[in-house]
Amino acid sequence: MQINGPMLRRYLIAFSLVVTMLVWTVPGPGQPGNSKTLVGRVIGVSDGDTIVILGRDQQQHKVRLNGIDAPEMGQESGRVAKENLSRLVFGREVSVNWMKRDRYDRLLGRVFIGSTDVNLAQLGAGLAWYYRAYESDVAAADRSTFDRVEREARAARRGLWRSGTAIPPWDYRTAARTGGSGTISPASSSPPQTSTGASFGAVRGNRNSGIYHLPDCPDYEKISFRNRVSFRTESEAKASGFRKARNCP
Repeated sequence: MQINGPMLRRYLIAFSLVVTMLVWTVPGPGQPGNSKTLVGRVIGVSDGDTIVILGRDQQQHKVRLNGIDAPEMGQESGRVAKENLSRLVFGREVSVNWMKRDRYDRLLGRVFIGSTDVNLAQLGAGLAWYYRAYESDVAAADRSTFDRVEREARAARRGLWRSGTAIPPWDYRTAARTGGSGTISPASSSPPQTSTGASFGAVRGNRNSGIYHLPDCPDYEKISFRNRVSFRTESEAKASGFRKARNCP
């Protein structure tokens, strides 16, 4: 069955609603040393991983949910990710465990509603990636949890994983900076690494040709951003109907 845009969006919303009914709890999550806590009410949701909180000090604080990277608003699942986060937190009191600010002066932290871990809820709904490139911002004791929750969402084909054509937001941002239609340079598109060194999203498919390429294939960097599909493994690519390029080693 061919899934068009509106139908895909309905599927994504339905899956996210089911998953976010689950309560993601963590028994005393590990936190880096010198972490701080902000308590306040959510008065804005910018996208699938960024919110605005009115603290008890009556000051507004922009918070980036660390450990995850949600689709950008211009991406296929961006609006769904934002809507899901809004349903979880908008108008509610939350607490944020944070230690530092990012380069945009946002607090980088774990957001909780009671014992519900909002970061993991987005990840478990299949509406964000575990941001392995910046896993050092996640307490070492919690990294395996983030990794497991994302893998479970992928295996269950929840949210953005249902389509099989999800483009990592870091690739999307790179393409936006370079004009959007060209290939992405090797330096900026290297797959993030897990703490064990395993690559993530290293298999690239061409949605037009239905062919996938490995990092050592001659045409790996020649797939345009618009046609690029990322997979974790060859098996995942094959399960989505792609075949290996004949000129791969």
